[in-house]
Amino acid sequence: MPFTPYHFGPGLALHSAAPRRIDLASFCAANVLTDVEPLYRMLAGVHPAHGFFHGFLGATITAAATSAAFLAARSRRPDLFRWQAPGPWPVVSGAVLGTWSHVLLDGIMHGNVRPFTPFSDARPFYYRGSGGVVEAVCVAAALVGALALALRRYFEARSAR
Repeated sequence: MPFTPYHFGPGLALHSAAPRRIDLASFCAANVLTDVEPLYRMLAGVHPAHGFFHGFLGATITAAATSAAFLAARSRRPDLFRWQAPGPWPVVSGAVLGTWSHVLLDGIMHGNVRPFTPFSDARPFYYRGSGGVVEAVCVAAALVGALALALRRYFEARSAR
């Protein structure tokens, strides 16, 4: 699923379930950063398109870089990030969940994702022909998450009256 918003669906669902614990922006940014690798590899003609950063170790590094960037930006311009939950942990959890879910989802869809690289070449999640199902689940997660957030905001506004 490179360069598609499908990865954001599970993030929206997770954020709607725990909005003060999972930052949606860092979740999405970490997913985009993860897909820089296949973009580069495709443009450079390197195969397979999914490499080190589509494994859990590389994804953890991507999550750390995303978290550091978000937290540094927030410390410099807190007014731009006032919508974020306080403290570093929502940003970190959003980035980690974003990258790890990316590895899992791409690992199901793409036969060249090796989630435990560099320790193993195993592809335990891969299921040939699963792309449509994974995309449908991601869209459903986005719809459920959006509805849950809308209902949460509605009831919070109603109780504030």
